[in-house]
Amino acid sequence: MLKETLNKDLIVALKSGDKEKTGTLRLVLSALHNLEIEKRGKTGKDVALTDEDVLDVLKRESRKRKEAIELYQKGGRADLAGKEEAELGIIKNYLPPEMSEEEVKKIIFEVVARVKPVGPSDFGRVMGEVMKVLKGKAEAGLVSKILKEALGRENG
Repeated sequence: MLKETLNKDLIVALKSGDKEKTGTLRLVLSALHNLEIEKRGKTGKDVALTDEDVLDVLKRESRKRKEAIELYQKGGRADLAGKEEAELGIIKNYLPPEMSEEEVKKIIFEVVARVKPVGPSDFGRVMGEVMKVLKGKAEAGLVSKILKEALGRENG
């Protein structure tokens, strides 16, 4: 299970004195603990997180780092951007590899052919179908950009 891997890697990082990895894994495990508390509150009993829950938290933490990197770079804080990039690198080790733009395009065109959208007005419906197929394998921003191009061509 992915959460167990994170815990084991935290212990290894603590023993080896890797402060960056230790800090990042503690933040991720803290976010997972918060999710467990949230789920426990809804059901009233202990709930074990699934690997999918863990992946969702990792993706959320990854997204936070990407946004922070962008903001720090705009603000001229290369030192802080570097710290966030290092954390992002650690988090990405636990995420499945993302698909290339070409692979994403291929899947989008397959879904578009299957769903047969009328034009850009069907963006939401098609995007939902594409994200079901690509769940966790590609960033929504990239998918959105490619899909808008594809639907624009469909209409023109």
